[in-house]
Amino acid sequence: MKAILIAAGRGRRLGQHTDELPKCLVPVGARSILGWVMRAFTAAGVDELVIIRGYRGDVLEVGARATAPPGLTLRFVDNPEWETNNILLSLACARAELDGPCLLSYSDIIFTPAVARAAVAGVGPIDLVIDAEFEKIYVGRTEHPLEEGEVAELDAAGRVRRVGKKALPPAEAYGEFIGLARLDAEGAAIVGAAIDDVIARYAGRDGEPYQRAARMRNAYLTDLLQELIDLGVPMNPVTIRGQWREIDTGQDLERATQLVQSVTEEWS
Repeated sequence: MKAILIAAGRGRRLGQHTDELPKCLVPVGARSILGWVMRAFTAAGVDELVIIRGYRGDVLEVGARATAPPGLTLRFVDNPEWETNNILLSLACARAELDGPCLLSYSDIIFTPAVARAAVAGVGPIDLVIDAEFEKIYVGRTEHPLEEGEVAELDAAGRVRRVGKKALPPAEAYGEFIGLARLDAEGAAIVGAAIDDVIARYAGRDGEPYQRAARMRNAYLTDLLQELIDLGVPMNPVTIRGQWREIDTGQDLERATQLVQSVTEEWS
């Protein structure tokens, strides 16, 4: 199983923690963010990891190779414009890797092996891991308010109808998309073709709005997912309840450390 990790950004909100390190190499307890993620992936059967790098890409490669679990093959793809684009165009740099079943993941999250296994066990062409108890994670999270979450809503059939930042009021959301998705072969082909289409449509005008992004150049993965939903592509939720953390601020780093210390045995 292949996983693609979108890890090009710097993570300025972590302050001095990313002065010399790419965000995914920032330590969380005994391991880096990337170290925990690689362990969770391999526990779920991932044996191939493609890392999209940008800020301090050389440091990222050294750190990743030094801590990769046995049996995990690493490859690296560069996003040369990481300073001026965002998650969607970062993923576009790895377009050629969307050639079969895979996981897609943000690089500023940690999740337990149980969450990774749940993602791998998805049954649809595109499955989004959604935390139905996301509000609990925001209790006391004053530096990253609930309104910034990539919330999701389901339709009457139980499929994802809306997803993304400010997609709907958090109080009305089913849960939060954690930044981890599974694509089967069909889903990978759909996402790859959608990336090609967006880039072609916005050629020479990537400063114009796209979905909820003020500029296509700064669009999120969820903007692409929402367009696909609007076009009738079915997306299924993989529902979890906790067992993950986003790491965006120093406060988040402290809270993520508490998570890994409480369930370290799952990663061993």
